Amino acid sequence: MARRADEEYDYLFKIVLIGDSGVGKSNLLSRFTRNEFCLESKSTIGVEFATRTLQIEGRTVKTQIWDTAGQERYRAITSAYYRGALGALLVYDVTKPTTFENLSRWLNELRDHADANIVIMLIGNKTDLKHLRAVATEDAQGFAEKEGLSLIETSALEAINVEKAFQSILSEIYRVISKKPLSSDEAAPSSIKEGTTLVVGPQETITKKTTCCSAS
Repeated sequence: MARRADEEYDYLFKIVLIGDSGVGKSNLLSRFTRNEFCLESKSTIGVEFATRTLQIEGRTVKTQIWDTAGQERYRAITSAYYRGALGALLVYDVTKPTTFENLSRWLNELRDHADANIVIMLIGNKTDLKHLRAVATEDAQGFAEKEGLSLIETSALEAINVEKAFQSILSEIYRVISKKPLSSDEAAPSSIKEGTTLVVGPQETITKKTTCCSAS
């Protein structure tokens, strides 16, 4: 079936955001997709996603970015959340050592449920809080090198390196995908449109996040 003109794209890449609650996943999502930041943003309930279309090496790529809560009680959505994901941003808060210490658990979960070829990037968020930093860049770099990940430190509040992080992971996914055709099982679900609610289990729904405020 032909797509409408406003839906034309060459590739659809699904990226998931993972990490503890409160590390800034939702604001990374809103900064990249809507250039917005909400100081009063509340913890994500269930799963939210947003999309953005951009050009990568002359191709139109629509990226679908999924954000889920870090709290344990929402872990039942795991399999549906990771299904079809081609990339993952593993996020910690540079001011909270616990969020950095928990990265190994998140990484293990990701590797248990996601495709073996998924592209993973480590994100140290909230670099604007320089006086509160508790995780050294060197420590994060060491973890990234040990696990074979790339590392970018960001500030969703100040819009520092957010664009760079998403552009980098999308470019890497493109390099991987352009070398081989996707099977129908590997492709991200192109039937999902923004604003759609998906039932992924008896009590679980996936909804699009609504705009909470505009960047000024």
